[in-house]
Amino acid sequence: MRISDFKQKEIININDGKRFGFLSDFDIDERTGRIKKIIVVENGKIFGVFGKESEYFIAWENIKQIGDDIILIDVDLDKINYGEKN
Repeated sequence: MRISDFKQKEIININDGKRFGFLSDFDIDERTGRIKKIIVVENGKIFGVFGKESEYFIAWENIKQIGDDIILIDVDLDKINYGEKN
C-alpha cells in the first residue's frame, strides 16, 4: 500500500464513533524506519475560512483495522496527543 492510499482514508474511533478526519502524515522513527504515529488533521472549517483546524497524533498501536475507505482506531480522547508529537 502506498502512502497516498492512506491519505484518502477517514479515521474513525471505535471507542465512541468520532470521525477524526483524514490521515495527513506519519511520524516515523528514523532509526528503525517504522511508523510511530499517524497524524490526522480534523478540518472544522466552513468554506476553508471559519472554524478551527486540529491536529491529532495517534500511536500506531491504536490502529485496529485498515479498510478500503477507513482506518479504525481505538483511543481514549483524554489520552490522545493533540497538537504535539510526544
